Amino acid sequence: MFNIEEELKKLPGKPGVYVMRDKDDNIIYVGKAVSLKNRVRSYFRKTNKTERIKKMVSLIDHFEYIVVDNEAEALILECNLIKKNRPKFNVLLKDDKTYPYIKIDVKSDYPNVIITRKLLKDGAKYFGPYANPGAAKEMLDFIKQRYKIRQCKNFKSTTRACLNYHIKRCLAPCVGYVTKEEYKKQIDEIIDLLEGKTEKIIKELDKQMNEASQNLEFEKAAELRDRKMAIERVSTKQKVSNMTENNIDVIGLYKSELEVCIEIFFVRGSKMIGREHYFFKELKDMENSEILSGFIKQYYLDNPNIPSKIMIREELPEKHIIEQWLSTISGKKVELKSPKKGEKLRFVEMAEMNSKVTLENKEKDKSEILTELKEVLRMDKLPRKIETFDISNISGQYMVAGMCVMQDGVIKKNLSRRFKIKNVFTQDDPKCMEEVVTRRLAHSIENEGKGFGKLPDVIFADGGITQIRAIKNAINKYDGLDIKVFGMVKNDKHQTRALIDENRKEIGISENLMNLITKFQDTVHDTAISYHRKLREKSITHSELDEIEGIGEVKKKALIKYFGSVEKIKQASKEELMNVKGITGKIAEEIRDGSKWTK
Repeated sequence: MFNIEEELKKLPGKPGVYVMRDKDDNIIYVGKAVSLKNRVRSYFRKTNKTERIKKMVSLIDHFEYIVVDNEAEALILECNLIKKNRPKFNVLLKDDKTYPYIKIDVKSDYPNVIITRKLLKDGAKYFGPYANPGAAKEMLDFIKQRYKIRQCKNFKSTTRACLNYHIKRCLAPCVGYVTKEEYKKQIDEIIDLLEGKTEKIIKELDKQMNEASQNLEFEKAAELRDRKMAIERVSTKQKVSNMTENNIDVIGLYKSELEVCIEIFFVRGSKMIGREHYFFKELKDMENSEILSGFIKQYYLDNPNIPSKIMIREELPEKHIIEQWLSTISGKKVELKSPKKGEKLRFVEMAEMNSKVTLENKEKDKSEILTELKEVLRMDKLPRKIETFDISNISGQYMVAGMCVMQDGVIKKNLSRRFKIKNVFTQDDPKCMEEVVTRRLAHSIENEGKGFGKLPDVIFADGGITQIRAIKNAINKYDGLDIKVFGMVKNDKHQTRALIDENRKEIGISENLMNLITKFQDTVHDTAISYHRKLREKSITHSELDEIEGIGEVKKKALIKYFGSVEKIKQASKEELMNVKGITGKIAEEIRDGSKWTK
């Protein structure tokens, strides 16, 4: 048995990473330390701790640690363990979005320029990220219009040039009309453009224009002039006022009572090419420096496009070790700057102001939705957690249910759940609904704090009064539960036009609320039907029919489609079986032979 007090005495005074685990052996926190002895012991001392740390310590059942040679190794190991295990008490970058980059495979003899959302350590050059996908596409379109680069996905030598060559959009390297060196000049200019080195490009274009004019190549000179003017327009379009830095990320942070918002601006070549924001819950009692440190380590861990400077408000205690780590993984010097005055400070303040506006707008949107729902549903408290359920089956076969969650006015797809119906054996959707809701309620009542989380304030039934009554029957099995139930009524366009209560009274809703609830209803329907489809396909792929001689995949699918289930196939007569395309009398007799079936 693990004795925390005894294990604390054994801790070495060396750098390393410590891992806190709960009674179920789940990792709940990962941290690094210059001295494991001092850092880990500090958690268990009776000193002033934040509520978050108190809660974490109360859940620690045992811990482990890994000794390393220095703090830099500890930081790398900490980052990797957090990424792999996603402990609940660490600052977690929950971002399932991917943003477009412009990619140039400079290792290729004749590179093309593409948009990608995958960042790979493949030696290619990546430019971005572009928080607005339209901006990335606009830049790529500009490059394709102004530079004669190949636009084919797969480059190969050929004997005839494609249409792009004939309309002067490509130099046709595929047929050898351009040398590698000449083609590379274009690519180098495109790279300068994407890096914001437009003054260098314009200077070179002026030189080429003069040479072309002196050689009486007026068409070429006009083409170069048009390219120069276009580049000047692109150059001024995203210019950041008074910002002289070329390659920086600027990070701003703002806290509210509920959430933290981090806003990051991407500045390349004195141009702001995009921005993005991230939200973190339950971190209000953490120091800003700790939040920023955790964010930076996660955000840049697998990011091949690390800037030369990262500007933040706070001075991080582990600034130098993070700089060392970022410089190592990027192959260039990376600095963390906390400006105190001038243009750089104003830019950090701008990022902070935007993080505040972003968070306030988000909370305002949530508040308005929740307030409207509270008024519409005539509730005494805000309906912060709403759940909805949907049943899916075909003629009583492969009966399943889907559950979706709306938390604080936002549909949380990651909280969706799927159920197989266990105790209903005929097509009876209300009975299935009662079973599923009963099981869902039991999860929270019997396993507090796990899996399904808190009980909902409201349940929306995907259906009418019979579904409402089925859900009420499930709720009434548990004493003291106060969960409101409403049905979602659809119009002829399959949109939720209204809600109804348990007395069949129709409740009108605004267009904004109608759109949200329609999306909620569609989400749970997709969850249920995709699970149903998965089970059907699985039964088709792996079934007792595989044991019958003469039945392959085509005939198996035809039989399932015709009869609906293996059980109905077993009960079918020879004549009924022969109604299915491809089923001969001999195969029908094989199917009818009970000894062929798996017992």
